[in-house]
This record gives sequence, structure tokens and C-alpha cells, in this order.
Amino acid sequence: MNATWQSHLGAKGARFTDFSVQFNDDARQDVVLASQGTVVVPLQHLGTIRATGEDAAVFLHNLFSNDVKKLGSNEAQLTSFNTAKGRMLASIVLWREGGDYLLTLSADIHAAMLKKLSMYVLRSKVRLMDDSGDCVLIGLAGPQAGAALEAAGLHIPGTPRATASGVATVVRLEGARFIVSAPLSEALGLWDKFVASGAVPAGTAAWQWADIVQGQPSITQPIQEEFVAQMLNFDLIGGVSFNKGCYPGQEIVARTHYLGKLKKRMFRVHVDVAEAPAPGTDVFSPEFGEQSAGKVVMAAPAPGSGFEALIVLQTSSADSTEVHLASPQGPSVSFLPLPYALA
Repeated sequence: MNATWQSHLGAKGARFTDFSVQFNDDARQDVVLASQGTVVVPLQHLGTIRATGEDAAVFLHNLFSNDVKKLGSNEAQLTSFNTAKGRMLASIVLWREGGDYLLTLSADIHAAMLKKLSMYVLRSKVRLMDDSGDCVLIGLAGPQAGAALEAAGLHIPGTPRATASGVATVVRLEGARFIVSAPLSEALGLWDKFVASGAVPAGTAAWQWADIVQGQPSITQPIQEEFVAQMLNFDLIGGVSFNKGCYPGQEIVARTHYLGKLKKRMFRVHVDVAEAPAPGTDVFSPEFGEQSAGKVVMAAPAPGSGFEALIVLQTSSADSTEVHLASPQGPSVSFLPLPYALA
């Protein structure tokens, strides 16, 4: 994170760890704020990569699971970068800024993914750059998020996964949420305008909880290479194109789709425990005994008590509804609704 940006937020009460920020003594309070109103969040947990050059679209199209060539100038898309075996290395929100493409992904894998993607450049006329020092990402979420954007002089994209340009790029997500991508020179003033309009500063947990509510997973280092895209519902939330050409892992992803052999899906759950379940924690069901039936993808404090999480789980185990965290005798999880149907 840019030192000037961190100092600006620190003066307003923000406290930082490596990949997260907190405004309250208890991260749960940040989530409560998000559940009750409109919050503004420094997206400390995300890193950015900028792809520039005349071959940028083709280069990214040939690597990612979605159809980058069809990405319009005012559109964003969800996509993934996979291994040859179809396992996800990164989940990415991608949009255009002028002639460039901006990729956002989990900050804990950002440097490694920039290095890995750069290995594919070869003779392509494209440059990949770490944009995290120059590009500031701010999240707005809640019923007055649009009003906060307008108060700051920014445009509101009309539909989810649309973008609007100006002194900053605004990316609209599902669930009354927006990502604002701004140069540092604009970000300082925009933050203050968002707060002045009534958006309450909140930490990383608030944004991650909103991701969980919307069923939008994020690949972090502990769960790299664990899941095929469909296990994370990427086919249901627009993260995979089955009509584009080849990309790493495409054969496995397509075979899973067309042969209908998917045995795991991602579910939203609640669990009453004292500490947040770590990504990659096993979950169990009686059907599989001592064998893991799935894994935790991500977790955040629930507004009341315990934690909400996204878990990938054997669909047959979900049907039985008896699922335990960390061990066959561990705490029971209860299932919560997602905003989309599981196919």
C-alpha cells in the first residue's frame, strides 16, 4: 500500500496488518456497520496488475477462463487463471481503463501471480506492471453507496459488472457494491468526500463478509490449486466462458461442464466458533467419515455471533445438512441462502 495513502487513513483511525485494515477494536463491529448501513472500505486485501500494449487483450484472453476479447470499454468481468489441470490459481476481477486492462486479485498472491503471468509474455506486445503503488482501490457498499459516488462527482454504472470513467474508474458489483479505482492524487480527496456524504469507514472484514453474502469467492494462497472453477460456482456467477478458445486448464473445465460430473459446489454457511475458520480448513460429513468432504474457502465475522463462510462441499453431504468443521466431531455448520441458484 502506498505510504501516503496509509498515512492518510492512519490519521483517521485505520490500523493495518499485512493484507487487512481495521477501524474498530473488534472486526465484527466493521461487519455490523456494513450490515446496517453504507460503508467505505480501503481494499487493502486486493492487489492490482496493469496490462498495457497492443496485444494485451489477446494475451489475457489466451490465459484466462473468460472471454477477454468481448470485454467492452465500460464493462468488467470475473475470470480465473488456472493450472493445466484446471485448478484455480487466482480469481480476478478484470476491467478496462482506456487502452489498458486492470486486474484485481488477492494481495497475498499478487506478487507471485505477476511473476507467473510475466513468464507467458515472450514476444507478445504487452507489459504487465504492479499497479498497487499508483492505483488505490476503495470499496463502497450499502444503500447509500450510489449517493456517495454522486456526492464525490463520480458516475454510477447502470448495471452490475459495468464501469464508469472519470477522475476515477467505478466498477459496479452485485449487492449495491462498488470498487473505485483511483490514482493516489484523487483517492485522498475521494475518501474524504465519501465519508462526508455519510459512508462510515470500515475494515477488510466488512468487505469480505459482503463477498460471502453475495457468494463471490476469492482465491488466496492457502487454497490455490484446490478447486476447479465450477466448484467455486464460477460458471454460475459469470466467471467462465464455454465458447472461447483454449486457455490453461480449459479441457478440464469444459469436460466438467459438458459431461456433468461435478460432485462439489460452494455453499454459504454459519458456524458458532470463537476464531475464524482458516481458508483450507477441512469440513466433514457422516457420509464420508474420517475423509474430508470439502474445505473452507473464506470466512468473516457474522454480524451477530460466530462466523459466516463459503465452503466447497460434496453436494451429497449438503443434501444431508449434517456437516462439521475441522473434524468429524467438530462444530456443526448451518446453511445460509445464496443470491443465486445452485445448478
